[in-house]
Amino acid sequence: MTATDVQVRIIMREREKGRTQEQAAASANLRSRKTVARYEQLGQLPSELKEPRQYRTRPDVFDKDWPQIEEMLELAPTLEGKALFDWLCEQQPGRYQEGQLRTFQRRVATWRALHQDRDAVLAQIHRPGEVLQTDGTWLTESSVTIQGQPLKHILIHSVLPYSNWEWGRIAQSESLAALRLSLQSTLIKLGHVPRFHQTDNSSAATYWPGAKAQAKGSSRREYTDDYLQLLTHYGLEPRATNLQSPHENGDVESSHGGLKRALEQHFLLRGSRDFESLEIYEAFVQAVMERRNLSRQQRLAEELAVMKPLTGTPFATHSQVRVRVSRGSLIRVQKNAYSVPTSLIGSRVTVRIHEWHLEVWYRTHLVTRLPRLVGKSRHYVNYRHVIDSLLRKPGGFRDYRYREDLFPSLVFRQAWERLDQWYAPRRADLIYLRVLKLSARTMESEVTAALTQLLAAGERWDDTDVERLLQPEPISVPQVTCGQVQLQQYDRLLTEVYRGA
Repeated sequence: MTATDVQVRIIMREREKGRTQEQAAASANLRSRKTVARYEQLGQLPSELKEPRQYRTRPDVFDKDWPQIEEMLELAPTLEGKALFDWLCEQQPGRYQEGQLRTFQRRVATWRALHQDRDAVLAQIHRPGEVLQTDGTWLTESSVTIQGQPLKHILIHSVLPYSNWEWGRIAQSESLAALRLSLQSTLIKLGHVPRFHQTDNSSAATYWPGAKAQAKGSSRREYTDDYLQLLTHYGLEPRATNLQSPHENGDVESSHGGLKRALEQHFLLRGSRDFESLEIYEAFVQAVMERRNLSRQQRLAEELAVMKPLTGTPFATHSQVRVRVSRGSLIRVQKNAYSVPTSLIGSRVTVRIHEWHLEVWYRTHLVTRLPRLVGKSRHYVNYRHVIDSLLRKPGGFRDYRYREDLFPSLVFRQAWERLDQWYAPRRADLIYLRVLKLSARTMESEVTAALTQLLAAGERWDDTDVERLLQPEPISVPQVTCGQVQLQQYDRLLTEVYRGA
């Protein structure tokens, strides 16, 4: 008679208590004493006596095509089971059904487990205070908005591998300015400096050497002078991961996922992903990191004990260039075009490049602040800078290279398209430019509201109608009736007071 593992354990327990085989069999609900004797002799549980099945219980439906599947998996190890199954169904129509997908995926998984080698994760020894790892992780997928406008942004994230203490700053690209801002903020927050600063091979810190250097046999990216200057200022040594080896920055990479999950939970608790300003949103992210750092204070103290104190003064977080303003009232910074006031045409100005904005200085005067563009061959033309030139030369508006920048919002573009339908081209352009001048002279939001009202009405209008809607309604002044003052009453009052005294 066969027995289960539970019954055999009862048998062994009863026999250890000195019970007879018959008594042990009765306790385990077994009919035969011979079953007790058999498992006592074997000394194993029934499950340990079973041997793996070496035969199939049903035909292998993929047997004819499996050699080809194995060949494809060897040539392209990252092929997924579903993609292979879909391809197989296209090659052999009618042979396979959708319900066989899971069986096929198990077959592929078994083959991979038996034949496909994978890279093992090699656990590293972390020494306190040795290195600070920095890497950028995009947070755009969190759907954060600033006053309703989507925010495309990246977190420049720094982590101490020994304690997992973390800090970071919000940026719009993984630029040197962003790296400089984040590293300095992290060191000031710590108050101490580790030995190494480790990054990946991003262009913010490294570059490919020129053809001359490559001819000498250089196969690694070199550190940029500005990055080395930053590290030297704070007494750090540079260290970079090997190319195509993100796992070498594994601690900060792993911390990305944990921080993103924590941010998601705090977004849900907050009930909104919209923020009044970038500064308020960054403070929210840093507050989450502060909470995560609370449980790391003990190991952080070990790190701080062996780190050097921070003695370097704050490093300038911006870079600057000198450029000349073109005849089109434009400057070119980092291969992008920006407009400036026309009074600066022909002058040389200093541009301070921050992470989120540019500052244009003429000598010691701050002239304007512009949003910094990310990428190349982009442009930002502020209509307030060129509107007077366009009014003097309205024929240049229609084919102006940067005309799209002269529509501050969709309402302005719809207004110009409506004018272009109603009037001759020159007349339509002139009316629109006058409307744009009104926006520059007054408030853009008020002009937007006036244009929205006129477009909704559907009747023909021009710039005078917009100006009329901008005029404030006259305030009615209440009529005040002034009574005539009788001085005799004051004389009488004074007399009474005098007599009473």
